[in-house]
Amino acid sequence: MTAKTKPLSRPQYETLAAFRYALRKFTHFSEQAALAAGVAPQQHQALLAIKGFPGRDRVTVGELAERLQLRHHSAVGLVDRLVVEKLVARVLSTQDRRRVFVQLTRRGEQVLERLSSAHREQLKRMAPELNLRLRQLARLDP
Repeated sequence: MTAKTKPLSRPQYETLAAFRYALRKFTHFSEQAALAAGVAPQQHQALLAIKGFPGRDRVTVGELAERLQLRHHSAVGLVDRLVVEKLVARVLSTQDRRRVFVQLTRRGEQVLERLSSAHREQLKRMAPELNLRLRQLARLDP
């Protein structure tokens, strides 16, 4: 706490806690949906990060590590597991043979489509609560 900030009030703590609880409920849903689809939650996150990367359908391991907030070596291990499961493939760059991209396989696309549809429906159900919590957070005093 700096000299310019004042302590949070009880209602502010309650608002922050309610928002965190709503996020955790969605995260829990996401984790369970991934496991039910036969993939680890982090694998699902990787598939989504690859498919949702701005401007292209493939990423470098470094880009994936950044998107998932992982260390590079952890992202390499994750990609290795995804390759074994035939969810992604490594593809050499045509411009720079030292550069390797990771892209979804047909199987990876199918798994991600099923999970994304379920997540979209869950977000529709949770939208009123999430919107309420976001509006409450926006009204918190700085």
